Amino acid sequence: MTKHLFALLTALLPVAVIAQDQTPTPQWRPVYHFTPAKNWTNDPNGLIYLDGEYHLYYQHNPFENKWGHMSWGHATSKDLVNWKHLPVAIPEIEKKDTTTWIFSGCAVLDTKNTSGFGQNGKAPLVAVYTADQPKQQLETQFVAYSNDGGASFAQYAGNPVVNIQKKDFRDPSVVWMEDQQQWIMTVAVPHEHKLQFYASKNLRDWTLKGEFGNQGDIRKIWECPSMTPLFVDGDPAKKKWLLMISSGNQDGATGMQYFTGDFDGKTFTNDRPANYQLFVDYGRTYYAAIPYNNLPDGRQMMLGWLMPFETPTYPWRGQMSIPRDLALKSGTDGVLLYQQPAATLDKILAALPAAKKLVMQQTDIRSKEMQLNKGGKFDANTNWADLIFVPGTAKEFGLKLVQNKDTKSEAILGYNPATNELYVATVKDGQSAVTTDKLTVKPVNGKIRLQVLLDKSSLEVFVNGGEKVLTTLLFPDAKATGWAVFAKEGDVKLESLKAWNLEGIRN
Repeated sequence: MTKHLFALLTALLPVAVIAQDQTPTPQWRPVYHFTPAKNWTNDPNGLIYLDGEYHLYYQHNPFENKWGHMSWGHATSKDLVNWKHLPVAIPEIEKKDTTTWIFSGCAVLDTKNTSGFGQNGKAPLVAVYTADQPKQQLETQFVAYSNDGGASFAQYAGNPVVNIQKKDFRDPSVVWMEDQQQWIMTVAVPHEHKLQFYASKNLRDWTLKGEFGNQGDIRKIWECPSMTPLFVDGDPAKKKWLLMISSGNQDGATGMQYFTGDFDGKTFTNDRPANYQLFVDYGRTYYAAIPYNNLPDGRQMMLGWLMPFETPTYPWRGQMSIPRDLALKSGTDGVLLYQQPAATLDKILAALPAAKKLVMQQTDIRSKEMQLNKGGKFDANTNWADLIFVPGTAKEFGLKLVQNKDTKSEAILGYNPATNELYVATVKDGQSAVTTDKLTVKPVNGKIRLQVLLDKSSLEVFVNGGEKVLTTLLFPDAKATGWAVFAKEGDVKLESLKAWNLEGIRN
């Protein structure tokens, strides 16, 4: 997260948060989403797969539960759920007259040792990141390298490798273009709504090749870009580039947008008119997502940060999204991005005992709620559900979440067939529902599919197989664990429901 966004977030925080409330909040600690053991986190950085492990570096304050002292925290996992917390990989740099904060960036495995950083014939891991120097009001691009599997990094003596003398110039993303035998760096000039493309043969010397900007949504600054090649519909003959930028959502709130197009190492050619807007997520918390590098079998998967709202958590603050598999699919509206919870996680769901699974088929619901946490099961707010609805006469239908019948509080994940709107609304103490997040989506073949991932304080909803996604945060009281399927003023058919309770899933 940038200083600009940090200032905006801080303005929304109550005094208690700024004063660092130290009341433990275990009821909001996610179970199957990543959080640091303690203290602040924001953007994922340097995502890479090495020797059977997923490495997650992330923006981190090692000292406090608030933004500051930006460094690269580090964790590894073999299954994307159980994480091993490791020492800070790249700490802030303090010198007599300069403080350098380690802002966002990427990590690549330099398999050909183009950089010359490798030792004993082993490929080095090279991090390319933004060095933020607040005293100088300057952001430049630095390189660091690791020869111990990513546990620690040495700074390149020739830093900075890119410097355009700007206060805001950040978040490099690097890919190897095999056909051109060179590295390409995409980096953002935020307030100009512009990206720059640099090329290098050795990860040290970079040359500006082209720019892309002022297209799509330009209501907010642009940052955390990424360029990812994908095959449309899985066809190797139909290659497109997915360009993602952290900026806003359809309402101009915090979010991300994307473009599809062609890229030759210099110019990105947008598939659509310059003013056309496409969004990665329609909630108000999904931000700074970047893809993993070096995944096997050509898979493409990304991880994003769920920007915290005003509610404080302790002893940590901030969490990552579920890892998402990426695909491009063709349709009547052109090529679109589809996202799904990473297929790697299917093994974890399949291995759960029968008591933590729920399956229902062909159930009619008419103007009522059907509770799903009877008998004390599925009452920990760690639920993952896959539902298919066939709309009927009901004016609205969907799920009630984090219910507390005593206080008449709940969250509503509802769908309105008349307006094709999926929404999240909250009800507190029996008051009127307040809509917080929404998106527009039509049934496919007369059905609405919802994959609903509720994890203590986060909610991710994948609609119609990932055609659209909505992510938000919920902060229910400890006793608000009820959930139910509902239909309002009419009937709906619940064609199928599969649910898993992931409470206690961590090793």
